[in-house]
Amino acid sequence: MKTVNKNPIPQGKYIPAVRHANVIYTSGMTPRKDGKLVYSGKIKATAPVETYKEAVEIATLNAINAAVNCLEADEKISRVLQMSVFLNTETDFTMHSKIADFASEIIINNLGILCIGSRAAIGVLSLPSNAPVEITLVCSVN
Repeated sequence: MKTVNKNPIPQGKYIPAVRHANVIYTSGMTPRKDGKLVYSGKIKATAPVETYKEAVEIATLNAINAAVNCLEADEKISRVLQMSVFLNTETDFTMHSKIADFASEIIINNLGILCIGSRAAIGVLSLPSNAPVEITLVCSVN
């Protein structure tokens, strides 16, 4: 399942993903393309959750790319053990799980239903560069 997609461009002194034995840990991925943040700002309680779908999809695909780029030629991701979905929300926002479902859909569509694992959806006061979402993955390899 090795890909030719480039790793997301780090915005600091870290690498996109690290592998230890058969487990891959990704850094937090935001909705960036070619290193540029394409969505920013807080997730608003008054906006439909679909407003944030593409931002979540981009961040999740960045995390998948970082993980897949740690694989050897004959390996694949066997499961997402843990996905953390950090959301830069207004204080009265309560639909965290609905937005995190967009990330789960990307995992299922790109890695398969059997790869879906546990998940946390966490509202936070801010994220780097005022990104609306940040995704981290912990994946097993076989």
